[in-house]
Amino acid sequence: MKPVLATAALCLTLFAGAPQRAHAENPAESRQKIEGVIKAFAKALVDKDKEGFMRLFLREDITWVGVYTDGSLARYRASLKDPKEPSPKTESSTPRKFIEKIVRAPEARTETFENVRIDTDGEMAQVLFDYSFMVGNYRNNWGKESWQMVRTENGWKIAGVIWSAEENPEPPPKK
Repeated sequence: MKPVLATAALCLTLFAGAPQRAHAENPAESRQKIEGVIKAFAKALVDKDKEGFMRLFLREDITWVGVYTDGSLARYRASLKDPKEPSPKTESSTPRKFIEKIVRAPEARTETFENVRIDTDGEMAQVLFDYSFMVGNYRNNWGKESWQMVRTENGWKIAGVIWSAEENPEPPPKK
C-alpha cells in the first residue's frame, strides 16, 4: 500500500508545479464571441478597414478558396471568345488581397450572413452560413461560406475560409 501512496504523492507534487492550461470557454460564451467576429468582419468591409479586417485572421496565409457553381462556370465559359480557354472552378486568394480590392473599389461592398450555425468546443469552431455579397445595391454573388476558427490568447481568429459562389446571371445596373 505504501508504494501506491508514494506514487500518488509524487504525481501530485509533479503536477502541482506544472503550468496550468487555460480551460475551454463554455459554448455559449464562445458563440457570443464568434458572433462578434462575424459582425467585425461585416463592419470592416463596410468601413473598408484593412487593419481591422486583418486582425480577424490567425495568419495571412490561411486557406481562402471559393468554388464556383457549375451554372456560374458555364455562363463564364460562354462569355469567352475562346471557350477552350481554361477557366478555373476554384479561386484561391488571401484575406489581404480580398480587403485591398474592397478598399480600392469606389462603390460599397457588403456581405450578409444568414442561417449562421456555430459548432464549437470552446477551443475551435466551425462556422457555416448562407451569404450574399453585395456591390452597392447589386447582389453580385451568393452561396454557402464556412470558417474554421481557433481560440487564441488574442481571442477568436479565422483560420480558414471556403465558400461556394453563384454569380448573378443578371448584369449589374448601368451607372
